[in-house]
Formats: sequence, C-alpha cells, structure tokens
Amino acid sequence: MNWFFIIIVALLNFLLLPTAPALAHAMLDHAVPKVGSTVAQSPREVVLWFTERLEPAFSSIEVRNEQGAAVNGGKATVIGDHTQLRVPLKALSPGTYKVIWRVLSVDTHRTQGDFTFRVGP
Repeated sequence: MNWFFIIIVALLNFLLLPTAPALAHAMLDHAVPKVGSTVAQSPREVVLWFTERLEPAFSSIEVRNEQGAAVNGGKATVIGDHTQLRVPLKALSPGTYKVIWRVLSVDTHRTQGDFTFRVGP
C-alpha cells in the first residue's frame, strides 16, 4: 500500500469532517465578596458570576458560618444575563464564612464548588 496515499486520505478526513460544538461547563468566574478576601463590614449579599448561562431552578448558593449554620437571608436567584447568581445575607458577625455553590448550566452540565471569605479585621 502506498503510505503517501494513506496519509493524504487521513489528512483530508481530519480537515473535512465537521466538528461537534464544544460543550462548556458553568465555572465560577468571580465573586463579591472576592474569593478568600476579608471585608470590613457584613456584606448584604453574595453575587457569583459564571462563564455560562444558568438554569435558575437548579442553581443555588449556601453561605455558612464557622459553626456550619446557614446565614442566607433568602433564596438564591439568577439575575442579569443568567450568568449571575445572588443570595441575600443576614447580618454577619466577624468571622469566616463558607460559600457553597451548585449550578446547572443551560447545556445541562452540573458544576459545584466552594470558597471562603472573612468579615472583620
């Protein structure tokens, strides 16, 4: 068999075959309060920005204090262009807080993660 012919056919198949669209996951882009930051005063809310649009019914944020108690002041909601997720907070005392997020992107991929921020000096 002619190896040159095989290489040409393989190259043409690679170049001419349609490619499937890439499926993305909604990953955390940035947050307010910032990941790992210390804020002087209790924030009124946590807002997360994601790299993909979110399904509101299947996306959530929990904020917990050092003892593990929830300090959310209400339910998380998707806002803006559906890439932002926010949750109001109760008044926070000085200490470290853990933000736990779980989201479903519009392309049906689930992602989750967590980070902390600190209130106080």
